[in-house]
Amino acid sequence: MSFPLLTATAALPALGAIATAAVPAPRRNAAKLLALIVSLGTLVLAAIIAFRFDPGGDRYQLTESHAWIADFGVRYELGVDGIAVALIGLTALLIPFIILAGWHDADPLETGSKRWRPTQGFFALILAVEAMVIISFEATDVFLFYIFFEAMLIPMYFLIGGFGDRAHEHGEEAASTQRSYAAVKFLLYNLVGGLIMLAAVIGLYVVAGNFSLPEIAEARANGSLEMATTTERWLFLGFFFAFAVKAPLWPLHTWLPNAMQESTAPVAVLITAVVDKVGTFAMLRFCLGLFPEASKWATPAILVLALISIIYGALLAVGQRDIKRLVAYASISHFGFIILGIFAMTSQGQSGATLYMVNHGISTAALMLVAGFLISRRGSRLIADYGGVQKVAPVLAGTFLIGGLATLSLPGLAPFVSEFLVLVGTFARYPVVGIIATVGIVLAALYTLVLYQRTMTGPVKAEVEGMPDLRVRELVVVAPLVVLLIFLGVYPKPVTDIVNPAVEHTMSDVQKKDPQPEVEAAK
Repeated sequence: MSFPLLTATAALPALGAIATAAVPAPRRNAAKLLALIVSLGTLVLAAIIAFRFDPGGDRYQLTESHAWIADFGVRYELGVDGIAVALIGLTALLIPFIILAGWHDADPLETGSKRWRPTQGFFALILAVEAMVIISFEATDVFLFYIFFEAMLIPMYFLIGGFGDRAHEHGEEAASTQRSYAAVKFLLYNLVGGLIMLAAVIGLYVVAGNFSLPEIAEARANGSLEMATTTERWLFLGFFFAFAVKAPLWPLHTWLPNAMQESTAPVAVLITAVVDKVGTFAMLRFCLGLFPEASKWATPAILVLALISIIYGALLAVGQRDIKRLVAYASISHFGFIILGIFAMTSQGQSGATLYMVNHGISTAALMLVAGFLISRRGSRLIADYGGVQKVAPVLAGTFLIGGLATLSLPGLAPFVSEFLVLVGTFARYPVVGIIATVGIVLAALYTLVLYQRTMTGPVKAEVEGMPDLRVRELVVVAPLVVLLIFLGVYPKPVTDIVNPAVEHTMSDVQKKDPQPEVEAAK
């Protein structure tokens, strides 16, 4: 039997989480180092997956299939397509940076604090989330996917509620209350979505008789499985609702600003750059793959919701006073672009959406982690408490600027390519929608440049006069992300070569072809 590479890639961080949690309490640094080593090992395995994956080969590769709950048709079934390979790579790439950036985030608080921060638990929970996200990208059994789609909520709940940001304007007691509120809101929103999806998963089993995505898709393609139109639409809505909460799509987005505001910067990155990608990935794999006709039926409404997310998120980002909430609303706007690309039903739109998932993860990580370093120095998340930072910490200000420019999709940086593809793909089929979506680009420039101007330029405020520049550990975190933003901005081919064949399969699932441009006949 060949080596179970996909299982190993998910199992390594899971076992690493257990080992990290078991490190004796006084040996906090050993726990941190162990978590970092495990995350780097997972990155190596993810690189091997990408190396072994053949974009021109079968749709699902490196497959594993074993009987699990045979009486109910549940199998331990894994496989990756190009989209999953790209997102597994993104996840495995970001976790080491998240661990390094949060190196001191779970250190004990000052003497006399009522809160106990178990360092080992913090890093163990991060590795647990990584394991669950990776296996969610790998699962081709719907029930297996559902288990880990829901299970990742538990470690995320404790990361938000138990290890929140220390910078709070109203003191520790108020901070604890706000963290609890944000964690409970995150959990309840996603649990409700998950429960609705569970009903749809059960309904799918009643109709199809099994949970295997490849088998159901093949049965639908050859006509041996037919769903009544009403049944398919209800099942689609059950799946889509859960994924829209996770994504997050307006109006199911309200948990995200609270969760990101009250989390440490690395955990905020974990939420929006890693965990939320499971929602948009699942729209491509499960909504379009299992329910193609219902997906086309729901497309007009989803495009409207995506447009609202783009413009609403950007407008609210413009008016934010809190740095983290600004990044959160910017992410809601960006997820609107991703969902727009998915449901534009064009190869350019879906390739752009997949590339956007990767690029958004990198750009948001760069911006939010630098913002976290800034906040830790000043002890405040409020934009008004900063000014003139570029004069005292030019490297910090410079990396913050690059992260911000990537967020507004400046040409030459990675998000520009993906946003351009999404808009081109959308305009080809829905020109009015594509035109309206461009408003989000203008607003992105506004909130990004205003944020930079108010925090980094102008007179140096007394509270930031002695602010140190980025340290070596922080540079190790930020520099590779900046390099990736530039590299993928000028040469996105390594990612597009992997995802484009998978997009072609998805377009085939929904029986859509790219619209041909109308060319006026020569006279």
